[in-house]
Amino acid sequence: MTVTIVGSQLGDEGKGALVDIWGGDADVVVRYQGGDNAGHTVVQDGTEYKLSLVPSGAIRGKVGVLGNGCVINPETLFDELDTLRDQGLEPDVRLARRAHVILPYHRVLDGIEEEAKSDDDLAAGTTGRGIGPTYEDKAGRRGIRVGDLLDPDVLRDRLEYAVPQKRALAEEIYGLDVENSEHADAFDIDHLFATYREYGERLKSESMTVNAGEFLSDKHTGDDELLFEGAQGTSIDIDHGIYPYVTSSNPTAGGAAVGSGVAPTVIGQGEVVGIVKAYLSRVGTGPLPTELDGTDSEEELADFIREKGGEFGTVTGRPRRIGWLDMPMLRHASRANGFTGIAVNHIDVLAGLDEINVGHAYELDGEELLTMPATTERWGDCEPVLKSFEPWDEVDWTAVAEEGYEAMPANAREYLDYISDEMSTPIYAVGIGPGRDETVVLDNPFEQ
Repeated sequence: MTVTIVGSQLGDEGKGALVDIWGGDADVVVRYQGGDNAGHTVVQDGTEYKLSLVPSGAIRGKVGVLGNGCVINPETLFDELDTLRDQGLEPDVRLARRAHVILPYHRVLDGIEEEAKSDDDLAAGTTGRGIGPTYEDKAGRRGIRVGDLLDPDVLRDRLEYAVPQKRALAEEIYGLDVENSEHADAFDIDHLFATYREYGERLKSESMTVNAGEFLSDKHTGDDELLFEGAQGTSIDIDHGIYPYVTSSNPTAGGAAVGSGVAPTVIGQGEVVGIVKAYLSRVGTGPLPTELDGTDSEEELADFIREKGGEFGTVTGRPRRIGWLDMPMLRHASRANGFTGIAVNHIDVLAGLDEINVGHAYELDGEELLTMPATTERWGDCEPVLKSFEPWDEVDWTAVAEEGYEAMPANAREYLDYISDEMSTPIYAVGIGPGRDETVVLDNPFEQ
């Protein structure tokens, strides 16, 4: 069995909690795209683990794999691994030799370019971690891969080809005085070679690199259960999202095959579970039709939800924008991913509100749309058609977690049934808090 976990919205849906729960039935947990710009928070036995690169399954003692679709910052990776070890864990993480490596010049250029884009309102809200520039180099065939770190001659050749181009870009296009800046080492071939050769030696000494497709296929044919986790969400997929306010990879389910080396037929025969947040949140600029930002009362409501839901970036700490649930976005996600089930998180955050709405559809040029337009500009022209729901009171959510789905307030269940019906997908789980024991599990995808 394979199970693929996908964000249904704009990221930050709480995927890590479900990966953690169902990861207990997996033998291997695979990240298939993204880098250390994606944060997961996992709570176990009252201890909170904040992960930005290490697969969530590491908390459960599972083998974690960073697939070839990932971009990897070795400094972040080793910092996370060392921190987890200090917390008493022994994470087993393998890196695809075909995965690309984030270098310091990628991070410098990411920050410079994002600042330049902000003048034209095109900033994607990146974390400045160098993700986009690394994917650019991958597509431009000038990237450095994990396997290159294991071979000093190849690493040197790659750096001597790439670094002069990056330095010229920084100096001649963006006007950075590299030599006299704090970023001089980021464009110094000798410094980079010494640093990344050392990373390569550690990867080799700890036997951390694998031919991911072969490794995972052998695990699958050997009857191991595989869980694939995507970073970010469907609507910031570079092909299927709100371009250009997107990430630089494919969080959608199709990316699980491309980004891991496991065949599409294998992924397609398994379960694909969409993670849904009961409302909408996002960072960065760009349209957001259901956003709560129009009146003082809406902004007050957004602040309440933001604080109660902890809507601040795991990686950056930035406050997220808040909106009502956007059903056209979820219909788009269901179609693009082929969900076999969904999990709905943060239903408890909406408890106690005076009103609860959902963007059921859009109105655009006098027409009603049930799914997202193909271009972001047209999406920005959409007005939400709201559907109201009866609110529900605060309850003892710990008791609900113990007693199960039927113990939830009736109005909350009506809200959940609506989401399930509109997405034509059964609910596998409902999150009512951040802890593992604060999720009501209705079905286990590994048992379907």
